[in-house]
Amino acid sequence: MTGQDWLEKDFYAVLGVPKDADAQTIKKAYRKLARTMHPDHNPGDASAEAKFKEIGEAYAVLSDPEQRQQYDQLRAMAGGARFTAGAGGRGGAAGFEDLFGGMFAGGGPGPGTRVRYTTTGGGAGGFEDILGGLFGGGFGAQRGPQPGADLAATVTLPFRQAAAGSTVALGVEGRTVNARIPPGVRDGQKIRLRGKGRPGENGAPAGDLVVTVHVTPHPVFTLEGDNLRLTVPVSFDEAALGATIEVPTLDGGTVRVKVPEGTPSGRTLRVKGKGITTSKGTGDLLVTVQVVVPQRLSGPAREAVQAFGIATSGEDVRAGLREAARQ
Repeated sequence: MTGQDWLEKDFYAVLGVPKDADAQTIKKAYRKLARTMHPDHNPGDASAEAKFKEIGEAYAVLSDPEQRQQYDQLRAMAGGARFTAGAGGRGGAAGFEDLFGGMFAGGGPGPGTRVRYTTTGGGAGGFEDILGGLFGGGFGAQRGPQPGADLAATVTLPFRQAAAGSTVALGVEGRTVNARIPPGVRDGQKIRLRGKGRPGENGAPAGDLVVTVHVTPHPVFTLEGDNLRLTVPVSFDEAALGATIEVPTLDGGTVRVKVPEGTPSGRTLRVKGKGITTSKGTGDLLVTVQVVVPQRLSGPAREAVQAFGIATSGEDVRAGLREAARQ
């Protein structure tokens, strides 16, 4: 279908609906006419076949909200337009169809032809707006400022680098963009870099670059807000009698942590100020104790454990469980 069809054909009349018909009315009218004029129901009837095609063309435009709006606007403007055209600026009035027929067919006015147009009536915008939307701005329409599009990129960081923050170089559409990744970034978090996307047109601002960060898991540490968490094995005697142990920190050093006497497996000890430093402050190091039970005992060790069991036989370690189960 050419643009000239939009000017010459009344698609509403083709479907037999008013110009303010809603989408459901248009669809219902099309289905009814399509069944009536379908070639299978009219074998050998060339006029019915042509009508069937015309119905399809009308429905294709009117069922698409954007095309329907452009069609309505163009026909409204065409109804109140006066056109004059002349080669090299000379007179020679031309009708609307004559002037634009070649353009819609792929030709257009010849070299040196000047086109002037004025509008009368209540058209909603100039022909530059209508024809610019139809033909990509080719009819002398000046595109206004167009903001640049947002772009997307991904980066994968080791856990330690993500925790400390980093500046990474990203290749984006043939150029290098330095992206500052803040400390404590989470796996899957998106960082928006203002103005680092596709450049704008005619002075409009550039779009943004949205960077999705993937963080490689660490074998020891996990991130919980601004806090670092790890699990530390302790021996039975350290948990029972208490001890001071060395615990690794993310920066490669260690910190001494006091394990109180009688610490059960699963208890978390907090070390202040040894977490992640962000703009909000510095988190803590959360140390979860895991009491390790020996898998093999020597003879003396076994005797010592048996003696311990006898010495503590008066203590019912599951009393709390039974009481809670009765609630």
